[in-house]
Amino acid sequence: MKPKKLQWRQVALLCLLPVLSAPVSAATPALDLTTAARAEQVILTPAQQQQLKTTKRRAALVWHGSSAWINAVTAGARTEFAAAGVDVVAVTDANFDPARQVADIENVTTMRPDFILTLAIDPSSVKNSLQRAVTQGAKLVLLSNPIAGFQHPADYTGIVTDDMLGMGRRAASVLAEYSNKPVKVGMIFHDADYFITNTRDRAFTDALKAHPQLQLVARKGFVREQETSDVAAALLLQHPELELIYVSWDSAAEGVLEALRAAGRKDIRVVTHDLGVNNLLDLARGGNMLATIADQPYLIGQTMAKVALLAELQQPTPALTLVPFDTVHRHNISEGWLRAFHSPLPAVIQPFIATENSR
Repeated sequence: MKPKKLQWRQVALLCLLPVLSAPVSAATPALDLTTAARAEQVILTPAQQQQLKTTKRRAALVWHGSSAWINAVTAGARTEFAAAGVDVVAVTDANFDPARQVADIENVTTMRPDFILTLAIDPSSVKNSLQRAVTQGAKLVLLSNPIAGFQHPADYTGIVTDDMLGMGRRAASVLAEYSNKPVKVGMIFHDADYFITNTRDRAFTDALKAHPQLQLVARKGFVREQETSDVAAALLLQHPELELIYVSWDSAAEGVLEALRAAGRKDIRVVTHDLGVNNLLDLARGGNMLATIADQPYLIGQTMAKVALLAELQQPTPALTLVPFDTVHRHNISEGWLRAFHSPLPAVIQPFIATENSR
């Protein structure tokens, strides 16, 4: 995280990439995104909601951390559970500490919840605790991170996550739409073993092959997002001809924009993933940001709850469900934010919102 140079930067600390806590263990299985269901296919009817209301049930949301993103996931899950008469009896924040998350799981298990929704910081650490909760009758739904050895549907009712392949491919097509002439592209990627970012980055690289005008001339990796300002500065020195830059996620892109401003490079445009206030403000003001590919955390929460409720009704549930994404440009910031978070656009951005006519 970078120093808060301006007052409005404090707001952006709420909008960090939600799941970048610790790399998924090499023992954790990868997800087969090609066979996944889509969120719109997970349907809970009004009749099924009424059926569920005949019995009191309880849910616990055992999260890895706290952010605007996870608040939106929580809000989506609460809405769906409330419609089925389910009480959310616990919402925990492990502050990205695997040991604390184990304790959180143990504590909520004593409450005998019917449903547990969680993102496992370190799947190997929480595996035994989650197994005990499932043995006691809880329906488990995972956010993004699979757990080695867990089988669907015996050990978990489903995994809900981003359309990582689609997001990476869309980032490439956004750059292709920017220019049909040859352009020099730089890539600042997540150089760590983390399934979500690795998948999006690889999908972006693979998709460039379909756009020969996008010439990838430089790739540099980073592990911590605090490094990206220096990484970008080095990239600019070595490749001043760059016109477009891809960055793995929003808060990591903040450092890239800082480096571009310091170098006076208003001509270079940036595409990234996820929504953060700082970069949306730059986008709204017509700065270096070209677009961001954003997932929909509120819908993620709704879908997780639906999967849990369908399992309670002994209905088949998909092992993996992908939630769609939006391409957020300067003209549709408000709409993209609303779909993602189901909350008003932060006031700091509102004065700079461009209309369709000002594109």
